[in-house]
Amino acid sequence: MRKIPCDRPERSQKRKGNGQIKNAVSISERPASVDDRAVPGHWEGDLIGGSKNSYVATLVERHSRYVMLVKVANKDTESVITALIKSAQKLPRELYKSLTWDRGKELADHPRFTLATDVVVYFCDPQSPWQRGSNENTNRLLRLYLPRGTDISVHSQAKISIIARQLNERLRKTLQYQTPAEKFAQCVASTS
Repeated sequence: MRKIPCDRPERSQKRKGNGQIKNAVSISERPASVDDRAVPGHWEGDLIGGSKNSYVATLVERHSRYVMLVKVANKDTESVITALIKSAQKLPRELYKSLTWDRGKELADHPRFTLATDVVVYFCDPQSPWQRGSNENTNRLLRLYLPRGTDISVHSQAKISIIARQLNERLRKTLQYQTPAEKFAQCVASTS
């Protein structure tokens, strides 16, 4: 049996505080109107990794299940936040009100995202991916196109957008057999 020296910190103490995001707003503080999916403009997001340090941010609008896929150069917070800001600026302001993310460090600079977009960021509880259920389901579907271990860097943003379009054109029982694209188009029309 191996002895651990007394002056050596325990692993749990050594790692205490790692992975915590400063000023994170808990999902428990998210308005009830987001939970019932009645109001469009509330998104769930995640970062999907491939081989050779390649990444795609997945964004799913909760009301319509509309998907946006954003190719990201790296998983550092600078790269991810910059990519998310660019994608947010492509949407009408009424259709991007909040974003719910997991506890990944890639969103450590969430205040910069909120400042640039006026989109509030909520964070799931630790080890609770089910709190972003629409996003988790979309990630599962995305893996049909980009299986684990795929080098995502060989795909252009145009190719990634084609995959998003294919996901958005799938009929969904939960949408009374409409597609996310049709449902999202209705949301866009209602904001005009």
